Amino acid sequence: MTPSLSRRFGRSAVTLALFSTVAFLIAPIVLTIVASFAASWTGVLPSGFVTFENWRAVLGLADTIGSQRSMGWDPLFSLPLGGETLSVLVPAELAFSIGLALGGVLINLVVGVPIAYAVSRYEFPGKEWVNAVSVLPLVPGVILGVAFLRAYPDLSATSFGLIVGYSLLKAPFMVMAAQSEFESMPLRQLEESARSLGASWPRTFLTVIVPNARSGIVSGAIICWALAAAEFNFSYIVWAKGTQPLALFLQRHISNSSFTKAAAAVSMFFFIIVAVTLFLQRVGRRGFDTRGS
Repeated sequence: MTPSLSRRFGRSAVTLALFSTVAFLIAPIVLTIVASFAASWTGVLPSGFVTFENWRAVLGLADTIGSQRSMGWDPLFSLPLGGETLSVLVPAELAFSIGLALGGVLINLVVGVPIAYAVSRYEFPGKEWVNAVSVLPLVPGVILGVAFLRAYPDLSATSFGLIVGYSLLKAPFMVMAAQSEFESMPLRQLEESARSLGASWPRTFLTVIVPNARSGIVSGAIICWALAAAEFNFSYIVWAKGTQPLALFLQRHISNSSFTKAAAAVSMFFFIIVAVTLFLQRVGRRGFDTRGS
């Protein structure tokens, strides 16, 4: 009997579709990274390899003026070395933005995970309202930015205001990721087993429930950080003065720099996303490991 077309070509067709989709999504990223090391990009493909001038300009290691100015470098700490002082410098805007986004993630972890657990585990009056309110900030950043600016005018002008705003804006992603993980777990059985062995409720939650949900929690943390670091609309409305968030730094280079310098700025952001994602994954695995060393 002749096999059906789906049996003969189905696997190959699915594989081809998968690789084509991945290649289509990855190609712009690869081209952007390649272009960051090019001297010019006036045609379909960049040309004039290999140069590091674009990266030097973006990182503030070359002279730039006006709207093309790059991130400043501030001392992270100083070390006495002989009769002199050695200062370790870091890119100000880069460190500032990473700290803002991580601060928002920390608030999401402290607030979002317990909310997701309570909604998944218990039945209580108003549960539907709590669930709805927890995802209510799932609105465009420009809308939340205007509301935040009018409601908290003094807080909005501070770095802490940006952290709180990022946490509010990205909280639904943490709640939904953790809630999905909690709902797939036998929470009642896990709690009863731990409590029967003498564990208190806080210890049960922190050493039994949370570690078993680490996949969803880490995923939510990564999503919240990546989205907060690139949040432009909220940052543009709320930020007033001082060190700029990374999203505004990227916008400045994309709007006012050459294609190759813009490619270097965007490539830097890609590398930051990868590095912080790996960091959060590693910290998540080690932090949730309750077996000890």
